[in-house]
Amino acid sequence: MKRSRVNQIMAEADETIRQYGFVLPPFAYWTPEEFKAKRDVARNVITARCGWDITDYGDGRFDEMGLFLFTLRNGRLADLQRGGGMCYAEKLLISRQDQLSPMHTHVIKAEDIINRGGATLVIELYGSDDDGNFAEDRGGTVYCDGIQRDFAAGEKLKLAPGESVTLMPGDWHAFWGEGGDVLIGEVSTVNDDETDNIFRAPIGRFAEIEEDEAPTHLLVSDYKTWLG
Repeated sequence: MKRSRVNQIMAEADETIRQYGFVLPPFAYWTPEEFKAKRDVARNVITARCGWDITDYGDGRFDEMGLFLFTLRNGRLADLQRGGGMCYAEKLLISRQDQLSPMHTHVIKAEDIINRGGATLVIELYGSDDDGNFAEDRGGTVYCDGIQRDFAAGEKLKLAPGESVTLMPGDWHAFWGEGGDVLIGEVSTVNDDETDNIFRAPIGRFAEIEEDEAPTHLLVSDYKTWLG
């Protein structure tokens, strides 16, 4: 993706988020130079990989297959492993109309996916085989706003604004906006986007960035290069 396109998506996403009554934390608006100057006091933000995340899954077709994310807070895997401490994470996502977030699951993370506003969020669901692999002939069980719901393989769950679904490790899912863009909330156990996204197709989690202009704000995938 071109950096100019990333900058544009950031600006559009910020406008959408504010439209639904949410405001991102102050560090979201730091310039790269401000982030460098504050990197010592912001070490927790950096190591937890909180911040802007825009992906085309390495396919180069963001409008057709992509996702906007902002990680607001993220816990520590060590806390999760010992069963105490900061074991949770929270994100805001924007799924555009007919923009696919492709079929995947997680090994560790359980997550609540919440339609925070906009159009209908469609989630296509499949179960796992006994080894946790994608099973095209298996359904499963999820909870929608705490209410049990059994699903058949390939069933498309539709969430209106205010509705949510809880997905457990092994629940394979893809999603997109239907009838318009959707602002999504995600509340989960500790999030690790580098190792805990298991895609059905051999695709990448992060976009390759072409630097055609300076970044407005850093992506989480920029932290290693820009901040060390």
